[in-house]
Amino acid sequence: MKKRSRKVIGYLRVSTDEQAVSGLGLGDQRSAIAAEAARRDWADVEFMSDEGYSAKNLSRPAIATALDMLRKGQASVLVVSKLDRLSRSLLDFATLMDRARREGWELVVLDLAIDTTVPSGQLMANVMAAFAEYERQLIGARTSAALQQLKAQGKRLGRPRTLPAEVTARIVAARSEGQTLAAIAEGLNRDGVATARGGARWYPSTVRAVLSSADLDAAAA
Repeated sequence: MKKRSRKVIGYLRVSTDEQAVSGLGLGDQRSAIAAEAARRDWADVEFMSDEGYSAKNLSRPAIATALDMLRKGQASVLVVSKLDRLSRSLLDFATLMDRARREGWELVVLDLAIDTTVPSGQLMANVMAAFAEYERQLIGARTSAALQQLKAQGKRLGRPRTLPAEVTARIVAARSEGQTLAAIAEGLNRDGVATARGGARWYPSTVRAVLSSADLDAAAA
């Protein structure tokens, strides 16, 4: 069995509009992680930072490198000072925790006392995972209800035929709850939902077209 490195990765992130905000700068994040490393006698800490990137998804070069090192056993712990430095999506975070369990590395989030190296921190991680699963179930329930309503009304369920009815139903449900076109598009992109033409990215205009084709959102037309 491959021996895992004892290296700890301290991950830092800042977006351009946050650089001047107290408590969110790279220096503040580094100091918090360094203090924790000193407290735990972590001798081998490597800092990696994504500057000018948002946390709406995990498509960032430094976190991609860190996760690759963890997967390969070149590091054993990923540490962040605040959860939103790593991800603003509860579903993405739950996916990361599951990945850590499967690949055998640990995750520490200082501001939320999430620490999978100890039982109490693992408990907090499990609570976060439970909330993420609840969010998934809510999305599924709303989508199913909207789909049944569409069928009952005899509405068309997809803009082109290649768009799954479940995707249309999800969009309709989100819009009926008052979500903006941009927020709906961001959620679809975050969850990796393909567009009708197989594209990898949704835009507000794409969402508007789906709603308009189903004749369910006159305001978006």
